[in-house]
Amino acid sequence: MIAQNLISFVGVAARYEIGPKILSNVSFNINGGQFFFLTGKSGSGKTTLLRLIYQLHPPSSGQIKLFGRSTKGMSKDEVIKLRRQMSIIFQEYSLISHLSVFDNVALPLRVRGVPERDVLPIVTKTLQWVGLEQFAEAKPLSLSGGQQQKVQVARAVITRPKILLADEPTANLDDDSSTKLMDLFIKMQQDYGCAVIIATHSQMLMDNYNFHRIKVENGEVRFTTGPKTTPLESSSPRRRGPTAPQAFNNDERPLAQAMTGPGETEDLPESDTDYFKELTKKFQKIIRGDSE
Repeated sequence: MIAQNLISFVGVAARYEIGPKILSNVSFNINGGQFFFLTGKSGSGKTTLLRLIYQLHPPSSGQIKLFGRSTKGMSKDEVIKLRRQMSIIFQEYSLISHLSVFDNVALPLRVRGVPERDVLPIVTKTLQWVGLEQFAEAKPLSLSGGQQQKVQVARAVITRPKILLADEPTANLDDDSSTKLMDLFIKMQQDYGCAVIIATHSQMLMDNYNFHRIKVENGEVRFTTGPKTTPLESSSPRRRGPTAPQAFNNDERPLAQAMTGPGETEDLPESDTDYFKELTKKFQKIIRGDSE
């Protein structure tokens, strides 16, 4: 399988109503398997950039391509189908308060028509992974801010998206919880070629992980390399994370091979990697529209 430009901006500008431009003449390509920190001062346009990618806000000029398709003139149904290949984690908690934690995480599966016999083991495994299995029946408002953020992450990754966007996902988490979430994001990127963009103000997070950075400043976007060294020693290689390729590097490179055959989910494998392989099989069938 060959890497494609999952995200392509050409001369993109953005503003809200008749206000000043938030972003101006932004151009870049991001391939599958790349990992970036999105940085910049408050109000610089980081969230706007994420909203443009997720198709929550239209550009005022320029062209955006996602998965090789121009988004200009797309119908509402086409945008919805496009979003099924992406997930976004907002800074504010976008959980449904009257639903349990389990039902919040299960929502993307049910929207896609996954049978209930498959929903239970998939959601249970995902909640175990983020450390919230004991809160499955709790309501979101009974949880701490950090726990609610973990529910958002679980809901975002459960569909194994090709593009994962996150707006300050570790802002309300302690260092240990932040590390666990970063490990999850890195696993998504490494094993399945998921493109990950994490908006953050945390200098500690950026210092501890050697990823390239997208910096938004004065309406412009530029790409910079991560630190050459990291304060973490080799005894914790996963915390450092892999070095991401340059965003403007158009060289094609292999992605992780996706699993395509049918799979049973009633008896999920113990390993996280095998779990995601099973999940990949299920969702490829759903995206293709195969019958159960």
